[in-house]
Amino acid sequence: MSDTATRSLIKAVSWRVTGSGATFGISYLISGNFIIAGSIAGIQLISNTILYFVHERVWNLTKWGQY
Repeated sequence: MSDTATRSLIKAVSWRVTGSGATFGISYLISGNFIIAGSIAGIQLISNTILYFVHERVWNLTKWGQY
């Protein structure tokens, strides 16, 4: 059993929206500036979405831990 690339992409995007919301909130609390918080969250959203997708696809190639 393995995920399709589309499922991995949707999982990556949904997780990053959640994570980026938290990053925005924390960044705003620290900086007090919406522009800075938005910039940090935006960069984090793009980079971590790509990294998560690649991570999912690599794990999908291995059978370790699957039955």
